Amino acid sequence: MNYFLGVDIGTSSVKSLLMDAKGHVVGSAQVGYDIIKDRPEYAEQDMEILWEASRQTIADVVKKYPQEAERIQGISYSGQMHGLVMTDAQGRLIRNAIIWADQRSEDEIHRIYDVVGEDSYRSVALNSLSTGFLISSLMWVKEHEPDNYEKIRYVMFPKDYIRFRMCGEFGTDMTDASSGAIFDTKQRQWAWELIDRLGIDRDIFPECHESCDVVGTVTRECAEVTGLKPGIKIACGGGDTLMQGVGNGIIGPGSLAANIGTACQISGAFNEPLHDETYRTNTFCHVKEDLWMLMGAHLSGGVAMKWLMNEILYMDTYDEMTAMATEAPAGSEGLVFLPYLSGERTPYNDPGAKGIYFGMTLRHGREHMIRSTMEGIVFGLRTSIEIFKGLGIKYSKIIASGGGARGRLFLEMQADIFDCDIYTNVGNEQAGIGAAITAAVACGEYADYEEACARLVHMKDTVVTPNRENQKYYEEQFAVFKELYGHNEDLFHM
Repeated sequence: MNYFLGVDIGTSSVKSLLMDAKGHVVGSAQVGYDIIKDRPEYAEQDMEILWEASRQTIADVVKKYPQEAERIQGISYSGQMHGLVMTDAQGRLIRNAIIWADQRSEDEIHRIYDVVGEDSYRSVALNSLSTGFLISSLMWVKEHEPDNYEKIRYVMFPKDYIRFRMCGEFGTDMTDASSGAIFDTKQRQWAWELIDRLGIDRDIFPECHESCDVVGTVTRECAEVTGLKPGIKIACGGGDTLMQGVGNGIIGPGSLAANIGTACQISGAFNEPLHDETYRTNTFCHVKEDLWMLMGAHLSGGVAMKWLMNEILYMDTYDEMTAMATEAPAGSEGLVFLPYLSGERTPYNDPGAKGIYFGMTLRHGREHMIRSTMEGIVFGLRTSIEIFKGLGIKYSKIIASGGGARGRLFLEMQADIFDCDIYTNVGNEQAGIGAAITAAVACGEYADYEEACARLVHMKDTVVTPNRENQKYYEEQFAVFKELYGHNEDLFHM
């Protein structure tokens, strides 16, 4: 039997996953790392550390499953989106990657709009600019680190650098390129006119491919440090939200994914480049030429739970936290959490937004804080669903993904707050599975994504349905949640 390797380069860890041609995950390996925050608004990562983590996870899988590894036919990638990686002509890193969570480039966004015009820009990119996007960070480097800017031969995204280290070829894919927001999303090419008007050299933008295009093979150097066979086909891969969509079988209209990871997203796949006219959401290219993704992006998901666990409550595990949260009733007895600990993208696109616990009284304890944090994360996702509904988007089910799919309480909250049945995948690592499926399609194991997903993606029999009694409390809380930002916006920016 043939095997395929999916490498998922996340914000907090890399996980490499080995899957057979029937969709069974043989095994995986994971290595974690941290975000570098030299200043509160900065978020960087050392790509050498991410490469070493990737190399180690691949080597661990190969060592643990040597017979299966001998039959690996293809490799592909899922990667954290938006961030800026810069190399010189030899492929040497110029500086740390500036990743999606970075907030330093707000002034540069205003300068870009001054040059191009906000409406003109958004009509091409189909997105508003945000801090942490490749183009915003690149313009910051141009302004503040001119010596580094002059060294640039290529800009790329984090997964692209890992792929370069494995096959020696520069490039990116349509999903990630469109997430950098200097891209003509309808035409699926770099936004050359915008690039020219901003005075950026066209040559630093690498060739774009579709996600399942084979762009190279495992080099001998990579084989020596990972244990892989040289010559294995390497596909381009894609952004993590897109790969999660593939791993959940969402490659066309009718279903939405609700992902709660470090950040969280509501997303769907569509046969045209749908976009919100006020650009509160993001529209990116999907994994094939006739498909696009609409996404509501929220910057605080699991990171809010981690912050609460480590910095406030000093608890040991998420399981301990969620068990305690079940002791509080739905609605947390009036305690509402606004989860804007890292600013927010949808619906306000405001890097200066802040978090709030509202309605706290002497009767509230740790159980209420934990539950309201979870509820606030899901309320944030619902604001995106409301935008989707306003665009006339119809869906028959929502598939929970990431950490939000692994605990019963989060699933129940999503069913109640979204007022929709919540499905979960038989597999737990949708992004890595999506990357492995992409490798299988690239190698011809399956004719296309439709065939591959129909054969390989399966939902659990258990479906979580809304609890009508809980919904009463959540509707009241959501009404409060929606008011909190507007009443505090001026205070956030003092």
